[in-house]
Amino acid sequence: MLGVFDQARPGLGRIAEFRYIARGGATKVLEGDWEPHRLVIVEFPDMASLMAWYGSPEYSRLKAIRERCAKTRIIALEGVIPVG
Repeated sequence: MLGVFDQARPGLGRIAEFRYIARGGATKVLEGDWEPHRLVIVEFPDMASLMAWYGSPEYSRLKAIRERCAKTRIIALEGVIPVG
């Protein structure tokens, strides 16, 4: 499934600029009962850009594929200030 997203990424980038911060990698739950099998962190310039991307027809097609293939949890966090 990731290959489908990677192939579609250039088109999605025309809707709103974004970049991957992290994709995959080992996770270790320190508290709670969350058991992620894969984690993806994506950065957008602002919430409006994220919502334009998320609501776009281009992403909607990929979203339908994702919903058939995986159980996901998606959150948006606004206002994170990078350290350094």
